[in-house]
Amino acid sequence: MRIVIAGASGLIGTHMSATFRTAGHQVISLVRREASSAAEVQWNPAAGELDPKALEGADAVVNLSGAGIGDRPWTRKRVAELFSSRLDATRTLTSAMRQLDSPPPVFISQSGAGYYGDAGNTVLREDAPQGAGTLARICAEWEAAAAAAPPGIRVVTPRTAVVLSRKGGALGRLLPLIRLGIGGPLGNGRQYWPWITLPDVSAAFLFLLESDVSGPVNLCAPEEANVNELVAALAHALHRPAALRVPGPVLRFVMRDLADELLLASQRMEPARLSSAGFTWQHPTLAQAAEWVAGKE
Repeated sequence: MRIVIAGASGLIGTHMSATFRTAGHQVISLVRREASSAAEVQWNPAAGELDPKALEGADAVVNLSGAGIGDRPWTRKRVAELFSSRLDATRTLTSAMRQLDSPPPVFISQSGAGYYGDAGNTVLREDAPQGAGTLARICAEWEAAAAAAPPGIRVVTPRTAVVLSRKGGALGRLLPLIRLGIGGPLGNGRQYWPWITLPDVSAAFLFLLESDVSGPVNLCAPEEANVNELVAALAHALHRPAALRVPGPVLRFVMRDLADELLLASQRMEPARLSSAGFTWQHPTLAQAAEWVAGKE
């Protein structure tokens, strides 16, 4: 397949591009700077600028664009950037598709577990309602923008869980602390964090490209875990203690709204559609995932 990727330079996009190429596919990256090779095409999503010819002949478009959710404090300006970086990119892509006589047949546009808000202990399948909060609104508008793709295109919106990687990503700040033996659970630790390893994210996107699944897809591992269990598994794999709990009020004081929505919210997600479609996880259990993060496989 010829696959065009927006957001290919991030943690997920870099790994995904390599996975696609290893599988024998051609990857074209959309970049904001000047293109430096035939495998790149310049675009300006903030201005809605993309030559539709960049998508001509593509078998699929993958949209991973978006400013980092937890990179900076949630000022009013930053929240506006979280919305615009996702919506502008998605709308630029769907607009370019509408200008083609034969647009790419598949559009996979990233979303997130934040769609469900803080859902407590409720088991969340793809038909669960949208939750409350900033992240839920971002994800809902993001998915709606993707759904504006031309008729006939199979649109998939993966609601991606916390991505476990060996560096960076959602555990970028927590993992080094655990490696040093000074990490620990966040809040009471009983909130559910849906999780998935980086290799399984890339494999799942590849699976979705080749399947006939459409609509929202919970992108998480089949084994659920709360924060206490997640941190304990990582600490065990790294042979480190993890007893230094950070209380919720401290997190709220330091991070304000970001703490409640990103760290203390509970999403007990179930990958119902991936499971029923026959996807096979490389790291289906938390123990296997922790061993991989620790570099033991």
